[in-house]
Amino acid sequence: MTDTTAGQGADRRRLLAEAAISTLARAGMRGLTHRAVDETAGLPPGSCSYYFRTRQALLQGAVERLAKTDLAEMAERPPLDHPATLADIAERAAALIAHMTTAGRERVLARYELVLEATRRPELKDVLEAAADRHRALIEGILAAAGAPVPAERAPALVACLDGLLHEQVVGTADLTPTELRRTVRTLLESFTAPR
Repeated sequence: MTDTTAGQGADRRRLLAEAAISTLARAGMRGLTHRAVDETAGLPPGSCSYYFRTRQALLQGAVERLAKTDLAEMAERPPLDHPATLADIAERAAALIAHMTTAGRERVLARYELVLEATRRPELKDVLEAAADRHRALIEGILAAAGAPVPAERAPALVACLDGLLHEQVVGTADLTPTELRRTVRTLLESFTAPR
């Protein structure tokens, strides 16, 4: 196999994994079929099953693509200054949530589908947990920048609160304005950075 062929194969796998994410977001777990992914990707029938032979392989490819995309986005964001003000942190966190409810909405919806599926498939859970660990580390760094005591202990609960806020924004039960979102995030940060 030539380097060009290998590169084309990697590009095709990436395209199909991204199409699987789109399909999950649009049609849910039941709608995720090899044929549906081929159609979403605009590729001939059989393309998806060639690169992802089984449904499990396709799910794994989607989870890994989500994790890579998240990592790339995190790497593009400039680091916080130390010490950072709560207003600055709230602004950045609110902007990230706003991004995930608009440009990143498809990925969020696909992730919800995959998280539920991972409760029945431990092999998916491992990849999702590795990505979640990176998010917790990011939040831990934010708490440290804000001067929170024991940020490692407080990060998991703050992640859960921010995930809940993101969920409510994405599914439409909460429709906070940018100002309300910043204020809500700041209130959360104040409670998590205050001494106990």
